[in-house]
Amino acid sequence: MDEELLSMPLDELLSRAWELRKRNFPDVLHLSAPSLKRYISGRYSNTPSRFVSVSVTGGECALRCKHCGGRLLESMHQVSSPEELVRLGERLVKRGGKGVLVSGGADARGCVPLRRFAGAMRELRRMGLRVIVHSGIVGEEDVDALRRAGVEQVLLDVIGSEETAREVYHLKAEPEDYLRSMRLLREAGIRIAPHVVVGLHGGRVVGEYRALEMIAEAGAEAVVVVALSPMPGTAYEGVEPPAPEEVARVVGVARLLNPEAALSLGCARAPGDKLRIERLAVDAGVNTIAYPTEEAVEHAERRGLRPVFSELCCTLVHEDG
Repeated sequence: MDEELLSMPLDELLSRAWELRKRNFPDVLHLSAPSLKRYISGRYSNTPSRFVSVSVTGGECALRCKHCGGRLLESMHQVSSPEELVRLGERLVKRGGKGVLVSGGADARGCVPLRRFAGAMRELRRMGLRVIVHSGIVGEEDVDALRRAGVEQVLLDVIGSEETAREVYHLKAEPEDYLRSMRLLREAGIRIAPHVVVGLHGGRVVGEYRALEMIAEAGAEAVVVVALSPMPGTAYEGVEPPAPEEVARVVGVARLLNPEAALSLGCARAPGDKLRIERLAVDAGVNTIAYPTEEAVEHAERRGLRPVFSELCCTLVHEDG
């Protein structure tokens, strides 16, 4: 990582990132509000079942990471067989659904077991639903299954520290495993939207910048930055989340390293810091914010950006214009 970026005053870093965004993208800020959770503001409200998340492992996860502990699976539609996934898709289509994020708990190698659902996901695509997946680490057989399934995009958290993988994810993995996963997906012609969790290691910034370097090396079409939001009932329940300024620096570096990628501030961020993080993310040149505050939208307008809401996942909304 260029030490200049890490030592540069934050105001200067954000200014450079903003100018790069202005050069490469239209003056539009996409605002994502999929029905993964309810969103109501003075400008927009989303519709239940329009874009949903699905766990193919129910509530099971072999890793039980410190920041999640399986809690994120609880809010998803849960299926245990390909047939159940197809039936869920049929119900969603009848309700006007647009798409699904297929995810689940990871196995011992850090991969969500999606292979046996390839045919079901292909059927969802045939129904007209948009299908993206959250995969974790993947090998060649996983990638081949996802290619056959016709998924539009693969989301995966990228960890840039072996220590973080071991202590937070309880996983024997190295940063290169994530780089290899991204390369395999790209070589198969599958679009990727890697995620970086700021403060993943107990609220500290450890491998985030290495993760951004690998993402740039892989040539991702979309990049998502989220911030640790300590969840009740997890090992990190009492952890101090990263400061908004730390999150903003990661977002700014993400923009500078990925000048033509669609950059999103994703769903997760601590409630107490939400507005400050969003305002700084606008200044750092994001294209999209998920579930924005009204104040952040007003800040974007003051900076000359036109807000456009969508019920698609934040990694897809920029495709709507």
